[in-house]
Parts: sequence; C-alpha cells; structure tokens
Amino acid sequence: MNFTSPRRRFARAAVASLALTGLTGLLSACGGSDSSDPGSKASGPVTLDFWGWANGQEAVVKAFNASHKDVKLKYTKVTDQLTMQKQLTNAVKAGNAPCLLQNTGEYVTSLVSQGALADITPYVEADKGKFNSGSWATGQVQGKVYGVPTSSAPAFTIYRADLFEKYGLQPPATWDDFIAAGKVLKKHGIKITNYAGEDPSTLEVIAMQAGARWYSIDGDSWKVDFQDEGSLKAAQVIQEIIDNDLNSKLSFADYAAVQRNFDNGGTATRQISTWQMSGMVQNFTKSFGDWALSPWPAFKGEAPKTPAGTNQSGNLTLVSESCKNKEQAAQAALWMSTDSGAVKTMASPETGSGVMPALADSDAYVSEAISEKLLGGNYEPAKKIVTDSLGTINTDWTFGPNWTAMFTEMQDEWAAVVSKKQTVTDLLAHMQKWTVDDLKRRGISVKG
Repeated sequence: MNFTSPRRRFARAAVASLALTGLTGLLSACGGSDSSDPGSKASGPVTLDFWGWANGQEAVVKAFNASHKDVKLKYTKVTDQLTMQKQLTNAVKAGNAPCLLQNTGEYVTSLVSQGALADITPYVEADKGKFNSGSWATGQVQGKVYGVPTSSAPAFTIYRADLFEKYGLQPPATWDDFIAAGKVLKKHGIKITNYAGEDPSTLEVIAMQAGARWYSIDGDSWKVDFQDEGSLKAAQVIQEIIDNDLNSKLSFADYAAVQRNFDNGGTATRQISTWQMSGMVQNFTKSFGDWALSPWPAFKGEAPKTPAGTNQSGNLTLVSESCKNKEQAAQAALWMSTDSGAVKTMASPETGSGVMPALADSDAYVSEAISEKLLGGNYEPAKKIVTDSLGTINTDWTFGPNWTAMFTEMQDEWAAVVSKKQTVTDLLAHMQKWTVDDLKRRGISVKG
C-alpha cells in the first residue's frame, strides 16, 4: 500500500488535537510562547528561516517575498520528513531551530512536549473559520494552536483500470474484494499492492479506518491499546495479503524503482491521497491515462469510512519556540495556507505537491489536486471520488506524546512482518508492551 513516500516521511494520520481541559499533567515540559517576548513584535524588515520538503514551496516563498516588504522568508529544502525530524531535533538542542517548519500532525504532540513549538493562538485564532475544522484541530494541543494547516488529504484507491478491465475485475469495494482481486492478479504476475519493509503506515491507516484507538485519554492518564477490535481487524486484512504473497516488497529508499514498478504494471493499486499523485506524474512514462480512482475499500458489511490521518494530519506550518518573530511567522504561515495563488500552486500535481487545501471550501480545488494527465478519460468521475471521500472521514484518533519513538520502533518491527518472520498480531502485542513501558520511562502516567 505504502500510503506515504520519502517526500513526506511515513505516517500521515489523524486528529492530533488534544483540545481538552484539565489535562496539563499529560504532557511533560510543555512549551509555549511568551506573549510579552519583545522579539515577537519586532519592527522593521525581518527574515524568517523556513524549512520544508514539499514540492512547490520554493515558488510559494518567492511569491510571498515579492508581495511583502517588511517580512521575508529564507527557504531551505529538506530531503524528506525523516531528515527533517533529525535536523530539527539537533537544531532545537542547539537553540537555532528555524522560525517556520513544515511537519505533519502526528508529531505535534511530541514536539510540544519537548518545548520546541510556540503557542501562536493569539496570532491565528481569528482566522480559524477559514479552515475546515478537522485540519484546524491538527495543529492544536490542549486547546492551544501550534501550527497552521496547509493541507487536507482525502483518501482513496488509485488503480490500473486497463489491467482490471483486462482480467475482468471491478474496482474493489471492500477489503474482501481487494484480496480476491489480488489473487486473480497474482496468477498473471501482478501484485495488488506494495508493502515497503520500512513503512508500517499501512497498519496505522487501516487500523484507524477500523476504529482502533492506539492512544486515548483516560482521566489524568494516557491509555494505550494496540490490541483493540479495530487493530485486530486491520491485522487480519494485512496478514491475508502477506500470507498469500499479494504484495510487492519494494522499498521507497529506491523511489524511482517503486514508481517504475507501478508504471510498468508490476503493482496495480495504491491507497493514497491527492499529494502522492505528483510523484506518479513526475516519474511515469508509460501508463498515463491508464489509472482511475475508486473509494477506499470498506470492511464487509460496514459503511464506507476512510482514515482520518490522511485528511487531518496533512501538512502544517509550525512556528518554533525559539523564533524571535513569532507573530510575523504565524502571519506568514497563514498567508501560505490562504493566499489563492499559493494554494493553487501547492494543489497542482504539476507545480506543487497535489495537496488538497485545508480551507473550509477545499472542494473547489479538487480539479487542481488531481491529474488529468494521469487519469485520462477517468478524470471527471475521479472528482466525485475525491469529494465523497471527504465525507467519510473517521476522525476519532489521537497521537500520543511518544509517537515519534513509537513509530520508529514499529518501523523496526514491521520489516519482520513483511518478510513473514512475525505476524501482524505479534507486532501489535510487542507495540502494546513497548509503548506502555516507554511512557513509564518518560514519567508519563499511562494505563494499558
């Protein structure tokens, strides 16, 4: 499946908001900005460092600088989110983090607990209504805003319509259909999906869809549960795909090889969002016009539901606590997420990252966010698939305070799942114990 790519690290996920009261003890060493900081209202021209990795950001920065006299952005393109996390950790320790940085929702809680992010609520709260509620919640922790959302990401299946037609298959409406189609395609040397050994986001997003809640709040403690009903439902689907050898095992470390495999018809589907289309458009040479969209597969007997992570944890522009010009930084983040030209640049798979805006009226940008070149005659019906997916989002998901460490551990264990050295349920049992133990080591109250 590989819901992610190295252009945006692994894990896209869901509502990171902990907009709850009376839970200050749940996060250790929470950071926040000091509104009395004289640097937060510096006068005269200022230059703000901005780190990001998304295609199109350089053009947006250029447009910002051309239209602003007193504030300028200095952009540094980071290779990918994994690199961002490492460089940001070092910069925070050294006290020279950039004022603005791109990141995704699953890391906000962890960064706040480290004191790395500034509370920008006073500078952006008045613009809350410009964004869809789910995306706005992504940048919140305990009711304070730490980042401005830049995207929402509707989730769906993209598939090789020519191969499905050739072998008499319909786009899979359910996970049972998906597995059945995979067994047919396997007879012809084609895999239905790709599981990279370094990317457990497959498990995350299907568990999210199934209603799992790996982290939740219980009184004054975190509750951890990697073995709930939703997690086990997701595990069953993934295990059947792996046991039947229906998946490719290509690592995104060789991004070009993965894209060639899809382009050549070695793998026939991906569960993705709009932003992954840009990589396909930029790397394909053979299969333009052969792709189509269908809804994210449902569990048998259940209504359609897509994982919230793709829509809600999208990308954010965060403001660092060490920034001396927090108000200007927050306003720059708002401009990049709301200026019509900037939004169109980022929404296009050709000029940007193919991301759906986080705006309240983001449906209007569907045409910009999907590629007619990639979909050909399937372009018009694809618009409805994208729009409909925004109405089936499961938003009941919370990222825990040790998400970064937890996900790293899951990555290490996931490779053994893909190589059949352990089962998905073995992994879930390991993650249950590991996560509880890790939170205890950090001095965070936990149940599980």
